[in-house]
Amino acid sequence: MTNHLVRHAAGLPEPPHDGHGHRRRALVGEDDGSVHTGFGLCELLPGGRIPAHVHSYEETFFVLDGAVILDLPDGSYLLETGDHGLLPTGVPHAWRGAGGTGGRWADMLAPVPRARYGHDTQAVPDLPAREPARVDVRDPRTRSFGHFEPAQMDPGKQSQDLLAATASMRTALLVYSGITVKMMIDGDLGAVASTMFMVQYASDGVIGTHDHPFEETYLILEGVAEATLDGERYRLEPGDLAWAGAGCVHGFVNAGQGTLRWLETQAPQPPSRHSYRFTRDWDYLRAALEEKS
Repeated sequence: MTNHLVRHAAGLPEPPHDGHGHRRRALVGEDDGSVHTGFGLCELLPGGRIPAHVHSYEETFFVLDGAVILDLPDGSYLLETGDHGLLPTGVPHAWRGAGGTGGRWADMLAPVPRARYGHDTQAVPDLPAREPARVDVRDPRTRSFGHFEPAQMDPGKQSQDLLAATASMRTALLVYSGITVKMMIDGDLGAVASTMFMVQYASDGVIGTHDHPFEETYLILEGVAEATLDGERYRLEPGDLAWAGAGCVHGFVNAGQGTLRWLETQAPQPPSRHSYRFTRDWDYLRAALEEKS
């Protein structure tokens, strides 16, 4: 039996804010048996901050709501709902609350931070708190950030006139079996340890049971999913999370009446071939061989 877990939003305690107005709810980590995935939900109050630091892991993030400021050696950036980005290993950075509400974001840390090494984080000297600039996804110099809107999941709205960025593989959609996938952070954006992308199921969306040689995390944003993880069934609603360790056999069905959408991560990055192992394909081969014997 492989590892998997489900966290329902309704049953999750809220950790208190620290002395800087920040809190992080860890949803997947070392204590859960994860090797490659540290996944959590972060919140920063309007006047809050996370002092400058570095990690010995790669960090990717997706802003769920509100606004935050990210300070980097090359400048400060105002990040708002739908923005996402990459913080490579060893890059100094700091966070500040913004606006009247502060902000919330999901973070993906790969490989998993280790408690015995101080969670692989080290404080560094303060960075300049400059006037923040908005991320410009049309600027070809923008290499570590992007922006997501739900309309990006609609194959009928991918004309050049409607796209914020030039049509390319960066804006491409993968569509199959009632499922639409929009890549956000991968090797093309500079990530080396993980990927982050958006998945959307139409009302008839379904994917058969399969497994991977990597870990996956699913944070439900809209709709209702029926998830099967190693033979156990779960109902997942907005705010709920599931994690499948390497080798966990899993599948999903849209169990609601409307659109199902979630934020997904993978770590390590999938191999170039055989990243999926579908149950029905190997059952087919087994039956075919038995028929011939």
